[in-house]
Amino acid sequence: MLPACRTATRVALPTGAALKTISSRWGYTQNRTMTRHEIDTSPGFPRIRPRRLRRTPTLRKMVRETRLTADQFVLPLFAIAGTGVEEPIASMPGHSRLSVDLLAARAARAFAHGVPAVLLFGVTNHKDEVGSHSAHPHGEVQEAVAAIKRAVPEMVVITDVCLCEYTSHGHCGILRDGEVDNDASLLALAEAAVSHARAGADIVAPSDMMDGRVGAIRTALDAHGFLDVGILSYAAKYASAFYGPFRDAAGSAPSFGDRRGYQMDSANRREAMREVALDIAEGADMVMVKPASMYLDVISDVAAFSNVPVAGYHVSGEFAMIKAAAERGWLDERSAVLEVLTSLHRAGADLIITYYAEDAAGWLKESE
Repeated sequence: MLPACRTATRVALPTGAALKTISSRWGYTQNRTMTRHEIDTSPGFPRIRPRRLRRTPTLRKMVRETRLTADQFVLPLFAIAGTGVEEPIASMPGHSRLSVDLLAARAARAFAHGVPAVLLFGVTNHKDEVGSHSAHPHGEVQEAVAAIKRAVPEMVVITDVCLCEYTSHGHCGILRDGEVDNDASLLALAEAAVSHARAGADIVAPSDMMDGRVGAIRTALDAHGFLDVGILSYAAKYASAFYGPFRDAAGSAPSFGDRRGYQMDSANRREAMREVALDIAEGADMVMVKPASMYLDVISDVAAFSNVPVAGYHVSGEFAMIKAAAERGWLDERSAVLEVLTSLHRAGADLIITYYAEDAAGWLKESE
């Protein structure tokens, strides 16, 4: 006896653009109704269910494609003169300008929480037209480097190399007739880098965006015997609206004009590859994209192109936006931060420079 025939279930397809999408997916080319034998709507449908691997936290963790760890983080810190001095930065809650003794303690705390590296910026009242204090052997950065190395020898110390914190006009190079003189600035930048290396820096990070500065710094470091000191180049540093809180913290806003004549145009993507290629050819050991969150396409391009590690700088304005929204209860700070930092790593950033480094390291440890 033959089994009874099941009544066919008929599913009407949508029309228009939705029909084209479904038709293309299933291989149908005309608007018609389809029988149950063509699209099975029984309890077993569909056979392929991506949600199966999202069903439990353990499953999700097992198949996670991008794994964020504290080993990828770099914490920026601001060094000032004095002892026992802490100056909170209003636009960057939780961060302060710190005298060398307090800064070394802060670095040691971050290292204990799993953050392997810091990026140091100097804040000073010693400013002149040529930024000469940038290379002072007992400057804020130089003293901070030595103090951290005494407190936490294993920590990687990276120093920002630029003139903007040290020039009376706030530009990143030496001025001539009201314009930044690229080639005249190279010697000052190289001298600053050598002074950082002499203090014990592991890596110097030129952020000035002068043409040829990586080659000039590499030559100077090698000539002074610092063959093992690396260079993390701010290779693709864009002229951005998201640097405001940092400029408040470092006192580095230009007194006239802006930095669009040497920092990159935010509309340019291909140009970043040119900058990266030049810096690698000149001797950069690592390259950076700054800012990060708004330039994920550039990070992805650089990561695909580069044969050296790539850093993304989650800058002060990006930090401040999340912090302000969290303080108003508009989003969950922890979830938002980890999502953003994961997106940077997913895009291709091997290292992530972020003011959230210590907090994020703690949150990741809690979730283990």
